[in-house]
Amino acid sequence: MTNLNQKQYDQAIEEWTNCRGNYSVIQKLISTTQIFQISASQIDQIKKVNNYKEFCAKIGVYSDEIVLILVALDENGKEILSGDYPYSPLAHLKGELALVEKRQYTVINNAVLSSDLRKVDSDSDMYFPVSNKPVMEQDKALDAIERWRDEGQTWFYRECSEFGGSGIFQQFYVPSRNLDPYEAGKVLNHFVCSFGLKFSDVYQKMLVTVIFIAFYDDQLENGNGSIPISSNTYDWSQPCPPICRV
Repeated sequence: MTNLNQKQYDQAIEEWTNCRGNYSVIQKLISTTQIFQISASQIDQIKKVNNYKEFCAKIGVYSDEIVLILVALDENGKEILSGDYPYSPLAHLKGELALVEKRQYTVINNAVLSSDLRKVDSDSDMYFPVSNKPVMEQDKALDAIERWRDEGQTWFYRECSEFGGSGIFQQFYVPSRNLDPYEAGKVLNHFVCSFGLKFSDVYQKMLVTVIFIAFYDDQLENGNGSIPISSNTYDWSQPCPPICRV
């Protein structure tokens, strides 16, 4: 089963709410080396009904497992009570995880010839790519994932011991325009979603994000081990709390 009905959804959300202040329970539920996997069909289900600039990825506890639940929002940014919620349990990754980033650089060579065809001047300029959200710079993605792996449990301990769990995430806001990371000639197969830890200059503290890594049906390594796409790593999510806008 990949979907929760309304009763199961309500219970899962309530269970996580009850767990958030108890570090010993969280420690048993969450491993910082595990990930979520969201299928293309689950993404399509949300795309068909979501009517807001964002949708929600909520955290719950179902069958004694942490789950990521996809929730559509209406045109006012309110949750749609669909009674049919796609979800993914937190689980160990099967095999290796490839983060791919390809950057293109433009080099412009200029040369000036005199009237008798002698070179009198030349220069060369390199134009670097401009990072365009939501594509993450790969180094930042790796840093956030590794920091979560190494410091995630310490983050939970501090949040529980000092703040009673009030600052621990309940849901993540995800821009809906990024539900379909189009790559020419490719068909989206699934996302691997990993927690990450990033420092917020605004809040002056470490915040948790969920990093989405896209995989395509024809995303296979060629002979030299490269994968010809621009990037498969997206930083879509903002945690609530503290960023609770809708």
